Amino acid sequence: MKFIVIREGYLFAGFLVLFLLHCVSASAAQKSPALFTEWMSAKPRHSNLLKDALKGQTPNDEPSELWSPLPDQGWRPCGQCTKSSGVPEKSSGYLQVFLDGGLNQQRMGICDAVAVAKILNATLVIPLLEVNPVWQDSSSFEEIFDVDHFIDVLKDDISIVKELPYEYSWSTREFYATAIRETRVKNAPVHASDHWYTDNVLPVLQSYGIAAISPFSHRLAFDNMPVDLQRLRCKVNFKALAFVPHIRAIGNALVSRLQYPSLRSDPEHGLLQGISHRKNFREPLKFVVLHLRFDKDMAAHSACDFGGGKAEKLALARYRQAVWQGRVLNSQFTDEELRSQGRCPLTPEEVGLLLAALGFDNSTRLYLASHKVYGGRARLSNLKKLFPLMEDKKSLASLEERSRIKGKASLLAAVDYYVSMHSDIFVSASPGNMHNALVGHRTYESLKTIRPNMALLGQLFLNKNMSWIDFRQEVVEGHQHRHGQLRLKKPKQSIYTYPAPDCMCRA
Repeated sequence: MKFIVIREGYLFAGFLVLFLLHCVSASAAQKSPALFTEWMSAKPRHSNLLKDALKGQTPNDEPSELWSPLPDQGWRPCGQCTKSSGVPEKSSGYLQVFLDGGLNQQRMGICDAVAVAKILNATLVIPLLEVNPVWQDSSSFEEIFDVDHFIDVLKDDISIVKELPYEYSWSTREFYATAIRETRVKNAPVHASDHWYTDNVLPVLQSYGIAAISPFSHRLAFDNMPVDLQRLRCKVNFKALAFVPHIRAIGNALVSRLQYPSLRSDPEHGLLQGISHRKNFREPLKFVVLHLRFDKDMAAHSACDFGGGKAEKLALARYRQAVWQGRVLNSQFTDEELRSQGRCPLTPEEVGLLLAALGFDNSTRLYLASHKVYGGRARLSNLKKLFPLMEDKKSLASLEERSRIKGKASLLAAVDYYVSMHSDIFVSASPGNMHNALVGHRTYESLKTIRPNMALLGQLFLNKNMSWIDFRQEVVEGHQHRHGQLRLKKPKQSIYTYPAPDCMCRA
């Protein structure tokens, strides 16, 4: 009897300790969500589909319908369809812009900044990139993009300077953060017209010789713009914005190692191997880039259920409350409603099933382009089972190569962007700025890009009784016209995602 009492006492104490640890971790999560430990099981959510997909993963000859290039659709980059109106003899002043967001949001802002400088006949100062609040990345324009190339490509369109002359050196972030300044324009509306800038910003330039626009993201309309201005934005995006040499070097190395794995040495020691002499070997192997947009922010903000059980639901709910204080509209809908509308990001397992249903098998070389996957290796395990030849920056690049981009989210994203533009096929798991930028860029270059049908897949994954044969048939039929076929831009859509007809001309 005494033994039983003692044992129950230990059990109670153990439960008490676990409860206290739970309370401490919950408090820490609310105060600092980044400190909250993530845990989850590798148990598949769609076990029947996964089991049958793995059975059918025998390597076959590459199916031509998957790997063949896009058919000619009768459109080409406009190139020199229109001539530049030239740089005005006298500038109206210096234009500064402060850009926030991630790499691709900043990229679009840079294109718009060039266009606004053209509208105002102003001299553009190389844009200032704000510290990314999510990734805490302080990378500058000069660390990401080749400044000399940028200036040279646009030299016949606008005047660009790397920094302000001494008499305007007071115009800094700190200067505008401390008080209201007459040289700062902070009321630029989202998708403003070209006339708004001539009416509201040009007077500031004429009065003070300088104007600083902040915030600037999405501050220029996509519609009702002069043709030459649209073409200039395209020229910036697709021609002037080239990554710095060491980003291109790492990107070329990764592409080479994907195409010629037999030339690859130990990634911890072999720097940039297999590039210069690769033409002496057999034809390069084809590879797919998968942008797996499944980070913690994405998962929490979607308010969807990802099969991690009560622990995961609780963790995401706490994170959502701590970061957005309940301001997540999706949280008012059920998981079934969100999935049937295609509003849930695809998990790695679901993306793997999509690719397997389309005809890719375990001989497919897959490059994973992602900053950080929510759930880490456990979440990726089922995707890895389907595609064992999956690689990423860490598996392909040496320690020395990675040291130059480590901890810099924008540089890591730039490498992924570069590799994505050199892949045979690009797949983006969920819409977002990276998706939009690459879909537009690959459309401009007539490269194959598979766009998942989110609504269809959401409905298919809700059907727990669907057979693999039926699932595969539905996926193939639902993606027949989603392999990168050109889609003309509609009103209010971005020219950076839909470059035709503004950036492309009929052949």
